[in-house]
Amino acid sequence: MRTIGRRQFVKTAASFAAIGALPRLAAPAIAQGAWPNKTVRIIVPLAAGGGIDFVARQCGEVLTRQTGQQFVVENRTGAGGTIGMDAAMKSPPDGYTLLITNDNAASAPHILNLAYDYIKELVPVIDLTHQPQVFAVHPSLGVNSVAEYVAYAKKNPGVGFATSGVGSNQHVIGAWFGREAGIAIEHVPYRGAGQAVNDLIAGHVKSAVLGPTALVSHWRAGSIKVIAQTSENRAPTLPEVPTLQESGFKGLALQSWYAVFGPPGTPADVVLQINAAFEKSLADAKLRENFSKGSMETVGGSPEQLSKLARADSEKYARLVKELNIKGS
Repeated sequence: MRTIGRRQFVKTAASFAAIGALPRLAAPAIAQGAWPNKTVRIIVPLAAGGGIDFVARQCGEVLTRQTGQQFVVENRTGAGGTIGMDAAMKSPPDGYTLLITNDNAASAPHILNLAYDYIKELVPVIDLTHQPQVFAVHPSLGVNSVAEYVAYAKKNPGVGFATSGVGSNQHVIGAWFGREAGIAIEHVPYRGAGQAVNDLIAGHVKSAVLGPTALVSHWRAGSIKVIAQTSENRAPTLPEVPTLQESGFKGLALQSWYAVFGPPGTPADVVLQINAAFEKSLADAKLRENFSKGSMETVGGSPEQLSKLARADSEKYARLVKELNIKGS
């Protein structure tokens, strides 16, 4: 694992600070040298069984093998993921507590009216993977397309759509879709995708907006139907599923990202070492295969690239939440 000297650290820190990539940079004196030299805790802010948990465990397994140190996933759930994100924010900035989350970090502060913005407070490390969200329905609904779902909802106002939580990107997508379609659909938030998928399969909730990772196997088995995806274009891993734009809703597109962040004050040289380790893990052939099976596109890249993406999405969600009058309850 490479380290960098003081001159290179100062140059790197100045570069990050110029674009707002590393808020609250700590002084070089607190950097811990070669990373990792002990167990690393990865906080996941939603329950096991969903996309974030899947990404964290896949990366953790590869990193444990590649570095010789344990990477332990800790699910800290509740309050739309904010309990886990808060825990990461309050952790020591030494590189041994990391947060893997999705773009809920960009949407939640605006929906839940938080006193702080995770995107401005947390230190960006690396963008891991991208995927669309998908619209899924229970077979008993009797619909096979977005048009049929809209027709059903107009005749049966109040049909519920499950998501992984209040303040999630899925919450925004569902509200946005409901407005554009002119239908009254009811948000049914869960504490993660696992229970939401179980209730969808059982028919306790009739539709859902969720990440495809937790849904694909059930869709292939015929337990549920997937009628649309939310990306700009069809994801390579879901070529047979039409986008919302193809289904008549031009401009209605959101793509989720899954990324690594550190607590405020994480030193720039440690950030670079963590970034390099995760970048190496993303080159693992089995990990890439598993991501593809979970309908995820492997990404990677620099802290600066993640910072730009996360800040742009934060601005986008701020606008959408205001336009759609989305409330956090």
